[in-house]
Amino acid sequence: MNVQTAASPQSGVASRAYLTVNNIEVIYDHVILVLKGVSLEVPEGKIVALLGANGAGKTTTLKAISNLLRAERGDVTKGTIEFAGKRVDRLTPNDLVRMGVCQVMEGRHCFAHLTVEENLLTGAFTHKGTRAEIAEALEKVYHYFPRIKQRRGSQAGYTSGGEQQMTAIGRALMARPTMILLDEPSMGLAPQIVEEIFEIVRDLNTNERVSFLLAEQNTMVALRFANYGYILENGRVVMDGEARDLAANEDVKEFYLGLSTAGRKSFRDVKHYRRRKRWLA
Repeated sequence: MNVQTAASPQSGVASRAYLTVNNIEVIYDHVILVLKGVSLEVPEGKIVALLGANGAGKTTTLKAISNLLRAERGDVTKGTIEFAGKRVDRLTPNDLVRMGVCQVMEGRHCFAHLTVEENLLTGAFTHKGTRAEIAEALEKVYHYFPRIKQRRGSQAGYTSGGEQQMTAIGRALMARPTMILLDEPSMGLAPQIVEEIFEIVRDLNTNERVSFLLAEQNTMVALRFANYGYILENGRVVMDGEARDLAANEDVKEFYLGLSTAGRKSFRDVKHYRRRKRWLA
């Protein structure tokens, strides 16, 4: 179920591929094979979810796209990555940001000693805009994240986890991206805050036409907000499809959500199910 264009569940209109990852292989320390031929596409103006358990290869996939692997002794040894029709896997991370691709790292990674607003302003570093343009971008961030506008003068290290996540996304927006790679936005956050952040992601996608590739373990939430999804396991894509189709798929519901037509499964049942997943047959 791998296609060259993806359609919006609402409109059914196909969109051209904006980001294309073609059969990439990633090796750490020259010996550890982590990704084994991963291919995926993100259509322009869409939200694509990259799903899977911890250790499946989601974060490595995002870092391969954003060219941050070399800082961790990792390399893309096979395959290609293209953005807006241009090959980008040989660019520096700075060059990629200037092209419009930003990654929001797992764990938020705010500058704890800086204020919330100072953190946001660091995101404008790659775009040498005028003061008026930077001020306009800042107000746009505060429009989407009114919660952090109230905390703009507070040290980021003393804000809540949700506020730090919003600050990290806002900092990425200051670089005026057309695509954001969002890594585990729900990690460690209360369900209400997770909903709030995903609602903002959808607003940014709808109103600003920012495309998103988001890596997420919370399958249920991710598929509610995404247009399309890919499921990774052990460094391979084992299933992909429209988000609503994946959410209704019995295999996905039983293994990743612990649900089946018979109701919620126990952890022991889920462990046994790992041995008989149909996509590995």
